[in-house]
Amino acid sequence: MMFNDWTILLIIPGLILGIWAQSKVRRAYKKYSKVQTKNNISGAAAANIVLNSNGVYDVAIEPGRGELTDHYDPAHKKIVLSEKIYSTSSVAAVAIAAHECGHALQHANAYSLIKFRTAIVPVANFGSFATYILIVLGLIFSYPPLISIGIVLFCVVVLFYAVTYPVEVNASKRALFAIQNLNILDSSELPMAKKVLDAAALTYFAALISSLLTLLRLILISRRR
Repeated sequence: MMFNDWTILLIIPGLILGIWAQSKVRRAYKKYSKVQTKNNISGAAAANIVLNSNGVYDVAIEPGRGELTDHYDPAHKKIVLSEKIYSTSSVAAVAIAAHECGHALQHANAYSLIKFRTAIVPVANFGSFATYILIVLGLIFSYPPLISIGIVLFCVVVLFYAVTYPVEVNASKRALFAIQNLNILDSSELPMAKKVLDAAALTYFAALISSLLTLLRLILISRRR
């Protein structure tokens, strides 16, 4: 029933938006990873400058494998930068490294939304796994409470994405402020860095829209029981 009705069409716009956002990130990264910074500062060096200038000395900066796998690990207090971001002196590398520093600064400053997002991660992870199982079982056995629980759990998933988007935008704002005020990039390079970060933010917006459309679909399916 869930996979053989018109409501599946609701998830198509989210899929298209997600694919477009990912391609936009790839294009921006590919373009600006070829633009060397005038100050010849690598991603790792930029991250170190941003953290130290903000009094954050307990976060390690480490190289990682893959491409665009950069992330901040709050549990182990480290920023992991993919190989090219860590070692190259491109506008894209500096922008992405500074963005991850933005997350470290959020934790250091006890930014409320990052604390809230961290708190709901376990429930959101469980919800993304269990929602469909509960709803399918509820439909098979005609047991509405299971369906309702599944939808409530998925609401937490939607909430996670709703919080993640402003958290990511805030991290990018912190990154742009830092690389401008610390003269890591000059005025001609800042718009390029912003394009990289804006493209990345679109992926989180796409995830939010996709989750909202999925929630709508689940609600419509539940009303057919």
